[in-house]
Formats: sequence, structure tokens, C-alpha cells
Amino acid sequence: MLKFAILTSSDRAAAGIYEDQSGPALEQLIVHALDATIVETAIVPDEQDVIAAQLRAWADSGEVDVILTTGGTGFAPRDVTPEATRSVIEKEAPGLAEAMRADSLQVTPHAMLSRAVAGIRGRTLILNLPGSPRGATENLRVVLPALPHAVALLREDPHSEAGHRHPARMV
Repeated sequence: MLKFAILTSSDRAAAGIYEDQSGPALEQLIVHALDATIVETAIVPDEQDVIAAQLRAWADSGEVDVILTTGGTGFAPRDVTPEATRSVIEKEAPGLAEAMRADSLQVTPHAMLSRAVAGIRGRTLILNLPGSPRGATENLRVVLPALPHAVALLREDPHSEAGHRHPARMV
């Protein structure tokens, strides 16, 4: 069973000005689509050091396979989630962010403004998602099929190499 953590980066949600909707939307999608477990959630302000510290703590705990961030990936001056993520990852996983942007371009030309990144710290995958519930879930749906295999590779599962072909092309 995959174990997820969800980090919402939002000054207003962290201050209680409005209720986070993206985190719960992601949680619902993960539980239903992957039958996975949400082991941690948090809402933090758009502060690079605070975001990075939370990512580090979760990734280094050994209790989380995938950390999803929502928010802070755009052009606004306070959007610093990609910078925080880059400061903690050991390896980038650009194909995931590229796939999300490519798919989102079919929906809106604003997708090219996403600065989301994905990467690995230890055995944990960290993936940045947009801050809106719709954008976050649409982007997560793009990469969901690859996540179990990614986690199997990170866990060094001896059977992980068997899943490299697209299911529709295995006939």
C-alpha cells in the first residue's frame, strides 16, 4: 500500500482566512484511485524555509512514499514551492512535471506558466501540483498510473522491472 503526505502551501489557508480545498480533493482522489493511505497532511505559509523543512521531515521519516505539494507553483512573488522542493531533492524527476504540463496544455494555455517540479529525496518522491483543486487533481490524474511503479523502484522491489510496458501495449 502506498503512503502519501499532502502539503498545502498557502498564506491564506495557513492563516485560516479560507479553508484548504486542494489538499482534501487530492486526498479523496488518492484514496479512491490507488487505495492508498494518507499518513500526513499539513498547511504551511508560502515560506521557502518552512516548506523545505516540512518536505525534509516527511521524506527523511521513512514513513512516506510520495509527498504531494499543492500551491505555490506559479509566477506570483510568494510562489516558492519549486524552489523549496529543489533545495531538498537529491534527484529531479522531470518527466512527471513535463507530462503534467503537456496534458494541461490541452486544457489551458496557462499550463506553460507552471513551474512545478518533481524529484526524489532518499526513497520518497516529491511532486508539486497546482493550488486549485481542479488543477491539482487534473495534474495528479496524469501521473497516477506511474506512481505505483515509481514507488516500487524506489523501494527496490525485485518485481519492479516487470512493469515497464504500457498495459495497452502488452498484448
